Amino acid sequence: MAIREKLAKYFNRLHKILAEEKGLKGRLGNIRHLLTGNALTSLLGLVGFALTARALGPSEYGVLALCFTYTSAIERLVNFQSWQPLIKFGAQSKSTETLASLFKFGLLLDVCAAATGCVIAVALVWAFGPLLGISPEMSGLVTLFCAILPFQISGMPIAVLRLFGKFRSIAYGQVASSIVRAGLCAIGFAFGGTLQEFVLIWMAAHIFGSLNIVFLSLAELRRQGMLASMLKAPVRGITAHFPGLWKFAISTNLSLTLRSSANQLDTLLVGYLADPTAAGLYHIAKRIGRMTLQIGDHVQAVLYPDLARAWASGAIEAFHRAVTQMRVLLLGFGILLVGGVYLAIDPVLRAAVGPEFEAAGPLVVAQSIAAAMTLYGTVTRSALLAMGREDRVLSSALVATIAFHGTALALIPRVGPMGANLAHILMAAIWLWMMAVAYRQTEAR
Repeated sequence: MAIREKLAKYFNRLHKILAEEKGLKGRLGNIRHLLTGNALTSLLGLVGFALTARALGPSEYGVLALCFTYTSAIERLVNFQSWQPLIKFGAQSKSTETLASLFKFGLLLDVCAAATGCVIAVALVWAFGPLLGISPEMSGLVTLFCAILPFQISGMPIAVLRLFGKFRSIAYGQVASSIVRAGLCAIGFAFGGTLQEFVLIWMAAHIFGSLNIVFLSLAELRRQGMLASMLKAPVRGITAHFPGLWKFAISTNLSLTLRSSANQLDTLLVGYLADPTAAGLYHIAKRIGRMTLQIGDHVQAVLYPDLARAWASGAIEAFHRAVTQMRVLLLGFGILLVGGVYLAIDPVLRAAVGPEFEAAGPLVVAQSIAAAMTLYGTVTRSALLAMGREDRVLSSALVATIAFHGTALALIPRVGPMGANLAHILMAAIWLWMMAVAYRQTEAR
């Protein structure tokens, strides 16, 4: 009875807080839409991966995982992540004309980065494939998969949809892409698709997903009456309207590139220092254990524009209150995540991908610990970017990434893919600590 009364008191207090905090209520509503879409997307994504893994087996699935990882790594390393400066400076824009120029600037960055990424990816495969864990037999498939890179134009579309609060479009657009992907994988599984055929299936799914978000953003710009003005807007002199734009864009891109070198190259490291089967097990574990990081992306998607507007307008008290509220929520969720994964992962793996992948269980638990820590850190990262402290975000990413690579190179040859998981935990701990120090120092000033 005492526990029931305490729970009732807790929920009544939570309801009162939500009723009083209109900003928090609105953010949680937007996050709810994104989480609903994320849950459906993750479920459908798991179906697609499960069908693919069952059709190909651990060895061939490991080859496909390396294709995913390599192209994703190049895309993350080269992609300019233009949505971050577009949201920060778009929140400060005083006219639709300058905002249209800013969006066009971001679109040009996205197109140039996508084209450059494709060229670099193909060149690296043929020049340094073996050093990247890509054997000569695999190089043809990996090169073919690189054809998805010119379509990876997402920075400007994401910024448009987030700034205009179209979180439903983001959420359910991703669900539509996942339905297409799961359907294609089901067809491949039903007809006994080969490795080459599943490569084509996943290429088609990636391209559809990329084009989907582009069309959604263009539709929103047209609804806002900005599509024509964006296409005609000049970008010359954009930095005069938005001082510090290039500095912010380059700094945030570098910090994401550094973190991506760990989050995207880890499977390649496991494949190179171990073998493709170990890479396949690690990739399955990573996909499941880090699935919740999409929640962090969604929290950042909703929170970052609000923080940027609050900081630009001088609403400092509301700024810090929003940061504290989201930190508490994500801390509680992270604790529940790790406990749930520990209890449920073995039966989930048996049901989803078969008993031959059960060895990935401990890897998933370790990944979930790193994921929970990273999830908590997304709030502090968003706050520092809104404060204009992108320099501290970059320095924390640099130190944490160096620690990751040193630990991974030392441990993977000794303990296999678990070494990469331990390196991720260390990286998250260093990243969290350095950003927390930076936030406290900026808050005190």
